[in-house]
Amino acid sequence: MVEPPCDSGTQGIQGIFARPYIDLEPYLDLAPLGEIHEEICLGLTQVPIDYTGGSHRTMGIMPPSRLGEALGDYGEVIRGLEDEEFATFQRLSDDPSAIDRSARDALEFGEERDIPLSRRQMLWLKFRHGVYFPWKVYVELIPNRFWSDKSRSEGKDFTRLARSFFPKTIDYVKRLPFSSIGRCNIMGLEANDHGTVHRDGDGVAGEGAAGEGGRSIEREPDHFITLCPAGNKRLFLWNERARRRTPVVGRAYWFNDHDYHGVEADPFFRYSVRIDGTFTPELIEALRRDNGRATGAAARAADAGAPRDAGEATA
Repeated sequence: MVEPPCDSGTQGIQGIFARPYIDLEPYLDLAPLGEIHEEICLGLTQVPIDYTGGSHRTMGIMPPSRLGEALGDYGEVIRGLEDEEFATFQRLSDDPSAIDRSARDALEFGEERDIPLSRRQMLWLKFRHGVYFPWKVYVELIPNRFWSDKSRSEGKDFTRLARSFFPKTIDYVKRLPFSSIGRCNIMGLEANDHGTVHRDGDGVAGEGAAGEGGRSIEREPDHFITLCPAGNKRLFLWNERARRRTPVVGRAYWFNDHDYHGVEADPFFRYSVRIDGTFTPELIEALRRDNGRATGAAARAADAGAPRDAGEATA
């Protein structure tokens, strides 16, 4: 098992502009989300579906208190495969020749790794070895290979399948307040599945100097918008220091993805659309003006785990 980063046992919620997250509903026209919801639900029946997640514990991006929620982790499973099993795993690859069995100890597989998993490999890992893939519906409308490139638009575009089955969604995304878009995907959880608590970065959103009370002063977190057309996906932020969760409410929001976050289990399918890129200066100015008024004391209270409003609930 990969050891979590040294600060992960004490990380609170960094948030954005001294708030846990930003509700974007006042800044966007959400009237089209009804039609988009209908289009996405129908379109998902027509396109190939991938999985994502499944190795958060191996990646070292989970808080220590919730490591067990990852259940079967494919990084651990692949490392433990017997030679015959690994040969089966290799045969199920989209490109078996890219896997050198004699050097298997040096190979890394899956998301953010040199060798992506094929659909057949993911299914075999699930069926045979009990790997838990939290997001069993994953469709890239604008593909992105590595996380560090998700905000860069150069050389990227919506796929042919996306244009064929999600035209209203694409039209809406193009009208969002981004200067550039580098990634767009649909992420869904099956009924009764939970999204394992993790963070998408190393825990610090940028580099900065120490501020009041030793609290670091950081640049803005990575820009993205999450849309929940049905409004029924229960995302929450996790304060590892206080063992406390903060629900993220709304159909459009932005949070600091270097904060730990997860999704509650529900007895029905849920999904969201995430768009990464660079916000327009006008949107950033409006967000800073309207949301940058929280006091330093309020920010420190959130980081320490003290509830700031009725939306923050104990785990």
